[in-house]
Amino acid sequence: MEEVRVRFAPSPTGYLHIGGARTALFNYYFAKKNNGKFILRIEDTDTERLKEDSVSQILSSMKWLGMDWDEGPEIGGDFGPYFQSERTELYTKEIMRLVEEGKAYYCFCTEEDLEVEREEQKEKKLPFRYSGKCSHLSKEEVEKNLKEGKPYVIRIKIPREGTTEIEDLIRGNVSVNNTQLDDYIIMKSNGMPTYNLACVVDDHSMKISHVIRAEEHLSNTPKQFHIYKALGYELPQFAHLSMILAPDRSKLSKRHGATSVEEFRDKGYLKEALVNYLTLLGWSPGENEELFSMEDTLKKFSLDRVSKTAAIYDIDKLTWMNGNYLRDLDLDYIVEEAIPYFIESGLVTEVESKYEYIKRVVDSVREKVKLLPEIAEASAYFFKDIESYDEKGVKKRFMKDGVVELLEKGSEALRDAPAFDIETVERVYRDLIDELGIKGGDIIHPTRLALSGKTVGPGLFDIISILGKEECIKRMNSAILYIKNMK
Repeated sequence: MEEVRVRFAPSPTGYLHIGGARTALFNYYFAKKNNGKFILRIEDTDTERLKEDSVSQILSSMKWLGMDWDEGPEIGGDFGPYFQSERTELYTKEIMRLVEEGKAYYCFCTEEDLEVEREEQKEKKLPFRYSGKCSHLSKEEVEKNLKEGKPYVIRIKIPREGTTEIEDLIRGNVSVNNTQLDDYIIMKSNGMPTYNLACVVDDHSMKISHVIRAEEHLSNTPKQFHIYKALGYELPQFAHLSMILAPDRSKLSKRHGATSVEEFRDKGYLKEALVNYLTLLGWSPGENEELFSMEDTLKKFSLDRVSKTAAIYDIDKLTWMNGNYLRDLDLDYIVEEAIPYFIESGLVTEVESKYEYIKRVVDSVREKVKLLPEIAEASAYFFKDIESYDEKGVKKRFMKDGVVELLEKGSEALRDAPAFDIETVERVYRDLIDELGIKGGDIIHPTRLALSGKTVGPGLFDIISILGKEECIKRMNSAILYIKNMK
């Protein structure tokens, strides 16, 4: 079997969209599963749509997701350069070869000429197809036009009869009647190649064996087929991934929330969750598994498990996955990911000396949060004094008769605790509950509110142990004073 070589070829027109990231992932999986090569190529010939810094953002997003390329920008390779803008000589050479072989031709039609044709076909209720009239120009006419400096494009000749048949590894046989195609442009008037020409020349010269890309490129495949044939290139195998649609089955857009890898990263999603989620957008491991790593996927990945039907974007499912990963992944890793949000929130300025404390706090709160910023939000009372108590909690917990006396007894019990680890403070409180003959909630709930200002959160004894004896007693005394003033 020939070496598997696949490529991801984004246009640097913005951030890495989740559709592009999913395409890159599936190419990456296919290459690694087949001991092949994953190539990154930047398609930057559309100068009007290029955005500054877009390349660096795409590379950064791919690295963050864990997709290291075998050839491409920053690392090079035997088949470079890997930016299309640096390969224009190769495109020009192949385009001129097609012209010389009579498989492509100069077209001098103006916009006005094309508009006349467009109107004529519109009247006949036909879709616009270029008539091909410039293909009939004599050699002398072409030379005369070129000498006079007339603007031109170059078009490829397409058969007017028959069908174009392509075997797709996901969709099966794809057939297009050649009457639906016209002699489309392969070189623009500015001398730059069109997408379809550059794509074919690059895939051939980079020895790409499998072209795995989004369904939106399916319409380009018959056009590229004819370029392959005209140039005498061997066809790669094609596989077109299903679309990713919004929950209402419309085209995914900004109005449906974050749509780029960078946005998800900024919102506090873990790369493990995003990779897991993107993998499930159109692929199934074969069981009912929903949570699995990139390594798990590599053991099972194959194109025959890729769905033909559109995948539905579901931000709630991604968020649920993220919560699971926050709970289950290595604690030190989650702490490192969460620390920037602690700093941004002003909760810590110096990390090193407080690392073990931060680690205990993160471990206590990560059970009930779903995004990294929520870890910092849920942890605020561990780092600063309580500014206010939950209003409903005050009415329900602080306004009960006898609550001041219970908090005072709780404070005394903690003051006398022989140690301040979780097990000891829990035993001290349980003994107090038995001694007073009350329900546990009668003292546990107001104590939680006194120490955190909240009615929900980590286990009370985790909170007590983390805050420490001095801070707990100080906060309970403040709550007792607050309740007395309220009454």
